[in-house]
Amino acid sequence: MPIPGVTGVDHFGITVPDLREAHEFFTDVLGCEYLYRLGPFRHDEGSWMSEHLNVTDRTVMRQLHFYRLGGKAILEVFEYQAEDQNPESPRNSDVGGHHLALYVEDLDAAVADLRRRGLRVLGEPTASRGASEGQRWVYFLSPWGLQCELVSYPNGKAFDHNPRAFD
Repeated sequence: MPIPGVTGVDHFGITVPDLREAHEFFTDVLGCEYLYRLGPFRHDEGSWMSEHLNVTDRTVMRQLHFYRLGGKAILEVFEYQAEDQNPESPRNSDVGGHHLALYVEDLDAAVADLRRRGLRVLGEPTASRGASEGQRWVYFLSPWGLQCELVSYPNGKAFDHNPRAFD
């Protein structure tokens, strides 16, 4: 049985090394709407940070910003200061690895724009097969190494046209 009452995703949290740089990326590159900020937060006494956030107790959450993407998805973007912080972004193959997938209408135009901005695009767009046939995708990196993916399937995916064929 699932958790009672779960109805959907509320937001995604992402930790960045520099909120100013991240703000430019989320607003200028991805077109997010900046909503508001909170912080700083710290708890110098006790174990609140480790109990509630699974970070060391002397960690400081310098600030967090909230963004809305595409009028729907909410991104909660943190900047932390922690003595044991790992400054490297996880790869997809690392435990906890992740990526942010974004739908675009015109994949080729979006890739050209990323390259014009000097962002690192990983390879060339790939055409999917099987249940995802009809989709093209490509990964790119934010300035600090957040893995992002652009996907496009303007005519739908094979799964959309015949879902039972992929059971």
